[in-house]
Amino acid sequence: QVQLVESGGGLVQAGGSLRLSCAASGFIFRLSAMEWYRQAPGKQRELVAGLTSGGITNYADSVKGRFTISRDNAKNTVYLQMNRLKPEDTAVYYCRPSGYRGSWGQGTQVTVSP
Repeated sequence: QVQLVESGGGLVQAGGSLRLSCAASGFIFRLSAMEWYRQAPGKQRELVAGLTSGGITNYADSVKGRFTISRDNAKNTVYLQMNRLKPEDTAVYYCRPSGYRGSWGQGTQVTVSP
């Protein structure tokens, strides 16, 4: 079954950086587009970034130029490099294969202080 384990979150000051990781298993990772989502308190979950198996990326307007999604197919891992963090980036971050409708992972908490 699909397993997704997110890590790398933490508390950081505004302007700082974090690198999130997501270890995936239970599906053919190298053939799958991967996505990062986030959910802030009291808000709906939103798509932050996506990366196809062929290397095409897309980003939410709010993170363009600050976040970078990447992957290591040898490690079945997708990353989210987050730079110039803002307090509004505070959320729980999740990854999942594109189109997957199963359970979410536990997520990783990112807290950005002013």
